Amino acid sequence: MERKYPRVRFQRRLNYLREDVEEMGQTSLSAYKKALEAFINYDTELVDEVNSANEKLHEMGDEIEQKAMSVIASEQPVAKDLRFIETCIKVSSHLKRMGGLASNIADIARHLKDKNIPEKPMNDITHMGDIVDGMVSKSLSAFLNEDMNLVRELKKDDDKVDDLFDLALKDISTSMFQEKDSISFLIYLLFVARFLERIADRAENIGDRTIYMITCEKPGVAGRLDELIGDSKKK
Repeated sequence: MERKYPRVRFQRRLNYLREDVEEMGQTSLSAYKKALEAFINYDTELVDEVNSANEKLHEMGDEIEQKAMSVIASEQPVAKDLRFIETCIKVSSHLKRMGGLASNIADIARHLKDKNIPEKPMNDITHMGDIVDGMVSKSLSAFLNEDMNLVRELKKDDDKVDDLFDLALKDISTSMFQEKDSISFLIYLLFVARFLERIADRAENIGDRTIYMITCEKPGVAGRLDELIGDSKKK
């Protein structure tokens, strides 16, 4: 029985690491939701909460990295356990960056307060925001549940976000041309669209790291995703 104890301790440390990443993911998702709400309906308290969450996410990310390195140094994991630990580090890095981008969106909301934003580009941004919201949730679930089908959904969602980003650029540019007095604040709308696209990319990157964790295939295997999902079900 004593020989099993080190393995039990090791598994417990992996579970703690997973729980830390889950908590960080929920914090990042909450920050994103508040940033989007601040953008749509400006609220000073929401902006402050997003910025505070961003600081917390940096601390959480550093703590996860330290714990992960400690596990690697003391337990010397191999194979999938090692890939899981490496992925925890990568995922926490993406979540930390998402928090930074959410903070950027919240800060930009200050400049758009009380501005009469044209309906069409506002609808584009709002639609993007809704899809990105789902992507952040899916990326976290894909990692925690090792769900490659969610990774496939992430890639489809990212394509939608890219299309909406292109549409938003077109509509914002048109609004600038039609209402030259609005150029000064519509530029900020371009930044929001760009930040949303980058958050979507981070979510997709978490999906790619999940693929690597499960299959040991390098990220960016979208063309083989169906094949990999089929292979994982056979195991």
